[in-house]
Amino acid sequence: MGRAFEYRRASKEKRWDKMSRIFPKLGKSITVAAKEGGSDPELNAKLRTAILNAKAQNMPKDNIDAAIKRAAGKDAETFVEVNYEGKGPHGVLVFVECATDNTTRTVANVKSYFNKMGGSVVPTGSLEFMFSRKAVFEFEKSDDVNIEELELELIDAGLEEIEIEEDTVYAYGDYTNFGSLSKAFDEKGIEIQKASLKRIPTTPVEFTEEQLVDIEKLIDRIEEDEDIQAVFTNIA
Repeated sequence: MGRAFEYRRASKEKRWDKMSRIFPKLGKSITVAAKEGGSDPELNAKLRTAILNAKAQNMPKDNIDAAIKRAAGKDAETFVEVNYEGKGPHGVLVFVECATDNTTRTVANVKSYFNKMGGSVVPTGSLEFMFSRKAVFEFEKSDDVNIEELELELIDAGLEEIEIEEDTVYAYGDYTNFGSLSKAFDEKGIEIQKASLKRIPTTPVEFTEEQLVDIEKLIDRIEEDEDIQAVFTNIA
C-alpha cells in the first residue's frame, strides 16, 4: 500500500479515536438507516451494517438503541443524505458524503473548508466517474478459512476480489451486491468486523509527505463537521 497509505491510516485512526466525534456520526447513520428501512436490523441491511460498525467502535448498546428509537419518534429529525465533490490542495480529488437536516448550512460549511485551503467545490457528478463505489467487508484472518475456496464460493454473491493486509482480510464487491454478500458471509459463519460502502479511486495518485500534510489539514477540517459521514480521496 505504501507510505502514503500508512500515513493516511495512522492519521485517520488518530482523528476518529475521539469518541465525542465518532459516536454522534455513528448514531446519525443508525437513525438514518432505521428511518429509511425500518427498525428491525434483520430486515434492514443498511441498519444492520450501521449497528455492526457502531459496535466495532465500541459504541454502547444504550446509544445504539437510542439512535434507533429516535427514528420512530414523533419529533424525529429528517436527515437528507447528500454528496459534495471538490478539488483540494495539490489537485487532490475529494468526495464528501453527508447526512444533514439543513443542506443550506452544510453546503456553506463544505465550501468554506475547501476555499480556506485553496480548493473549491465542483458541480455534483464531476468526480463520480473518478471513483468506483464498492461494498467492503473486513474480517480477521483465520486458519479456519481457506481464502482461495472462499473467493470461488462467493463469486455468485457478487465478490470481486479479496486482499489481505497483515491480519485483516478485505473482501470487495460492487455496491449493488452489498446485501447478497452480507447474507453470504452470515451463512458461512464468518464474523464481519466492519462493513461499509466505499468510493475507491479509479486512478490513485501518489502525493509526497509534504503534500499529504496540506491535504490532511483539509480532510481534518471536513471530518470535524457533524454533518459529514465519510470522506474519500484519490490518494494512492
